[in-house]
Amino acid sequence: MKIYHLAALGILAWGSQGCWNGKPKIEDADIYKDTLTYQFKNINNKADDCAGKPDSACTTIKFKYPAFDNQPVLNDTVVTGLATLMDKQKGIAGLQRLSWQYLQDYKDFKKTNPDWKGNFELDCKVSVLRQDSSLVNLAYDGYQYIGGAHGGQKTRYVNWNVKQNKKILLSDILKPGSEAELTAIGEKIFRKQENLDATTPLSRDYFFKDGKFTLNQNFLITPFGLKFLYNQYEIKPYAAGQTTLDIPYAQIKSLLQPNTIVARYL
Repeated sequence: MKIYHLAALGILAWGSQGCWNGKPKIEDADIYKDTLTYQFKNINNKADDCAGKPDSACTTIKFKYPAFDNQPVLNDTVVTGLATLMDKQKGIAGLQRLSWQYLQDYKDFKKTNPDWKGNFELDCKVSVLRQDSSLVNLAYDGYQYIGGAHGGQKTRYVNWNVKQNKKILLSDILKPGSEAELTAIGEKIFRKQENLDATTPLSRDYFFKDGKFTLNQNFLITPFGLKFLYNQYEIKPYAAGQTTLDIPYAQIKSLLQPNTIVARYL
C-alpha cells in the first residue's frame, strides 16, 4: 500500500500535541517518493479451553505486523522486535515459540490456581507511523495480562534508515560528546512539564537511577523534534502510565550532525 498521505497526517498530529519552539523546514516534494510497500500479517491463537467462548472470555494471543516487500532485514527486525517486546527472554525464539510458551504458562497457572476464573491476554502489534524514501517510523505496542492486579502495557519506537538498511541510534544523529547537553536540555523540558523547579529532587517521586535524570533510547524522529517515551514503571509508578518527552529541533540544532536523516527538518 502506498502511504503518501501519512506525511500530512503526521504533521497535523504532531502539531496538536504541544508547543514547539520554531517551525520545521518545508521539505522537498521528492522526499515522499519511493515509499515501501507492505501488507499486514496476523497471528492469532487461543487456549484449549476457549471452545465456544468469545475472545473476551478466554486466553488469547494476537500479533499484527507489517511485512515489507523486498526488505528482508527490516522484516526480520520487525518480527524480532515484536516477539521480544513484552518478554525478551521468552520471545527470543520467535512469535510461534512465544505463543506456545504463553499458552503453556496459562495451563500451568490454571493447574496451580484451579479456582482462578480469569484469563491471560497477549496483544502486540507494529504500526507504521510514517515513511518516506529515507525513513520509516515504527511503533511497537503491546499489552499483557498474566494474572495479578493488572496487566502491563509497553510501547517501543524504531526509526529505520531505508538507504542504510538499519536502525537509527541517537549516536547516528548526534555530534560526538553532545549526549550530556542533550540530557540537560531534556531535563529542563521534563521539569517544566512535570511542574518541578530546578532544585526539586527527582529521587522523591521518580525512578531515575540515583535520582539523576536520564534519556533512554526509546525515541521517535518526527518533523518537529525527538520524541522520547518512558514506559510504565520505567520512571514512575504503574498508575502514572507512560510519559512522553518532546525535544524540539530548535533547541538542539547545534547538537545534531550535518547530513543525517534529520537534516531536512532543520
